Amino acid sequence: MLSPEMPCDEVLRQQILDDNELIDTPADPYLDTLVRVVREVFAVKTVLVSLIDHDRQWFKSRIGLEITETPRTISFCAHAILGTQPLIVEDTHNDLRFHDNPVVVNNPQIRFYAGQPLFSQEGQPLGTLCLIDPTPRQLTDKQVRLFIDMATLVEGYLKLRHVSEQTAQLRAALSREQRKTMLDPLTQLWNRAGLNHFLPRQQEQADDLGLQLGVLFCDLDYFKKVNDNHGHAAGDQVLWETARRISAAVRPQDVVTRSGGEEFVVLLQVHDEHELLQIAERIRTALHKEPVSIDELQLNLTISIGAALRAPQEPPSATMNRADQALYQAKGNGRNRVELAVR
Repeated sequence: MLSPEMPCDEVLRQQILDDNELIDTPADPYLDTLVRVVREVFAVKTVLVSLIDHDRQWFKSRIGLEITETPRTISFCAHAILGTQPLIVEDTHNDLRFHDNPVVVNNPQIRFYAGQPLFSQEGQPLGTLCLIDPTPRQLTDKQVRLFIDMATLVEGYLKLRHVSEQTAQLRAALSREQRKTMLDPLTQLWNRAGLNHFLPRQQEQADDLGLQLGVLFCDLDYFKKVNDNHGHAAGDQVLWETARRISAAVRPQDVVTRSGGEEFVVLLQVHDEHELLQIAERIRTALHKEPVSIDELQLNLTISIGAALRAPQEPPSATMNRADQALYQAKGNGRNRVELAVR
């Protein structure tokens, strides 16, 4: 195995990566949509938006792979960022750089790889959009051009994100080390610690904007049956897909968290109960409208939701408790429904 070299301006490259506030941040529904489309277009098992950090590659978005990072020393993408054009390995078994790489010999048993560098506004390679498959493959010239175009879309989105207000708020509120402790490794959402961090801040922002704090407690119905009937690996994939659908159903400024197990909590700033219930219904529909595909399985899932709007002078923790009680009411009233907590 040939370990990747360091770029000649690695210090500058790493500094720009740090400044972009991408590492150890929650999954992004727009990037998740892009990687899903790329996988469909190229019919590969795995697509990643991979960022090359100090000693690891970390996946900002992924589909077809359960792990969130690997050591940089075994990263194909760390080789890809040394150039400007796609790095394409049609069969790793025939490539002396990779034939004995741990991710070739062991899971995910990579045989085909294609990685296009993603560049910052300053022209520094931050990572790649990459295609991975367990069987050897070839790309036509047309497919290579299309792959570069898809990477340009990812790169453009990352540049826009860097200058967005949300990124500025995140940079001001949390250090990178703090973010690492607040991310759920499975779903790449904020965890319970993240929920506790953002709850008072969401209330303060709502007050400043003349809005109201809304809380949605979302719990998958009969999730235990998924684990019992199909195994915990299938259960993990269901949780991953649930996180994606909830994130896509809410607005960019809403905070989506996994508080534990199959329970997700969403913090929102809304005008009234109607707006809160409208968003809750979008989440419910997003889970109910089409099955979750896991290999050959098609699982029909539903979700129950408890909603609460903060009352004047009410501590946010009390709003959370009322949303939790409304969730229990939704479960008791037949599941796959939204219940609004009484003030």
